[in-house]
Amino acid sequence: MADQCDRDGASRLATRIQDFWRKRGFDVAVEMSDEGFVSTMRSARTDVRSDMINGMPTRNASAEAG
Repeated sequence: MADQCDRDGASRLATRIQDFWRKRGFDVAVEMSDEGFVSTMRSARTDVRSDMINGMPTRNASAEAG
């Protein structure tokens, strides 16, 4: 299983999330945040954050287009 907490893994995950929702007609904003070293993980971590609420998108792509 690929590490989704490093920068590359977080980037792949962010792209998968955006693609998943785009195919279903939603526009989801996803960003990555470097959080630095985490002692329990013994490594640095990159968080993936979005504008979704409870895992659901808040904007319909067709409504945004006009």
